[in-house]
Amino acid sequence: MADHAMLGFDPAPGNPATVLALAKKLSSSAASLGEASRVVKDLVSHSSAWQGEAATAFRASLSQDLPRYLGAAHTSLGEAARRLTGWHDTLVSHRALAARYEAQAAAAKTEQALSDARRLAHELATEHGAAARRVAQTLNAATDRLAPQEPGLLASIWNKIVDDPADAMSNASAILGAIGAGVALVFPPAGLAIMLVGSGLSLAALAMHTSDPKFRKSLTDGFTKGQFDADFWKSSVTLLGDTAGAVPGVAAVASGAKAGTAAARAAMAAAPEGSAVVGLAPGASAFRQTAWSTGVSMQEVESPLATWALHNTTNPTVRNSVNMVGPSAGFTTAVLDYGPDNETIDHASTAADGGRLAADDAPSTFAKSKVAWQVIRP
Repeated sequence: MADHAMLGFDPAPGNPATVLALAKKLSSSAASLGEASRVVKDLVSHSSAWQGEAATAFRASLSQDLPRYLGAAHTSLGEAARRLTGWHDTLVSHRALAARYEAQAAAAKTEQALSDARRLAHELATEHGAAARRVAQTLNAATDRLAPQEPGLLASIWNKIVDDPADAMSNASAILGAIGAGVALVFPPAGLAIMLVGSGLSLAALAMHTSDPKFRKSLTDGFTKGQFDADFWKSSVTLLGDTAGAVPGVAAVASGAKAGTAAARAAMAAAPEGSAVVGLAPGASAFRQTAWSTGVSMQEVESPLATWALHNTTNPTVRNSVNMVGPSAGFTTAVLDYGPDNETIDHASTAADGGRLAADDAPSTFAKSKVAWQVIRP
């Protein structure tokens, strides 16, 4: 106020020297980031001759993301420096006009001359404020590009599915298993259909996991090198879970295939021409009926743990609730896998899945396998 006593306000607030000093610092930082990006790219491109676990870990740490992020930061800081340099020049010009209008106000001999000087100062203040807001917006945009933005929930889930489709199938199987178990309490046929789809996903996940060299390595390192780390236990639990989840579907298909083959052969033997086409309809019908009936039989098998825990209870609501504990736990850990990365939650989920597998899934799978074997055995 002291510097603009006649105008009554500062039409162009700001310190050009401070703005210029900040612009120079940003420009220097941008140059350093550009050099860092170039060095990282050179390190990655010239390390191809280096082989082994250490080399793999080195290249993984200097992934394609790091050079990209460094390059984005270099570009953003460089743009911010240019914008601030331009704002410095605008600020110098505006402050010169403000000083001129203050001088006009001080030299005014009439009220009209003073009013004109203040009117010009207000117009300058409006222009100055608009220019400052534009610069602030461009600086905010540049700041947003300095670091990668966290993906939204749906994008994060989709990225995890794309990055590890085998785990996604395992999780989908657990989720469908819980949904199917719940639906079966109200409408058993629909519940069975859902659970058989989940079983098919478990079989697909099992095939994908066992064909993944990284997955197999985490298991073999545990047995051959004694590396019983978190990856080993997670892979072990996942493998056993996939196997347990696949059993009902495999058993249903196997029993259906056996019955369908027998029915097709019988139809061909009874037909005078003995054409294979004759056996298609009876074979398909027998396959469908037997596979479904086997699935129903396995669906009716109660968890041995629940049977033991509820041996004195006949209340169907209580029994159904206890039988839903295992599938609900699997549903919960599968959903948690799509939350933010958290090592503690990850380890807790592995422990919960392992406990559920040992106490519920494995005994239940064994009991269901015995039922299926009665149909499948020669």
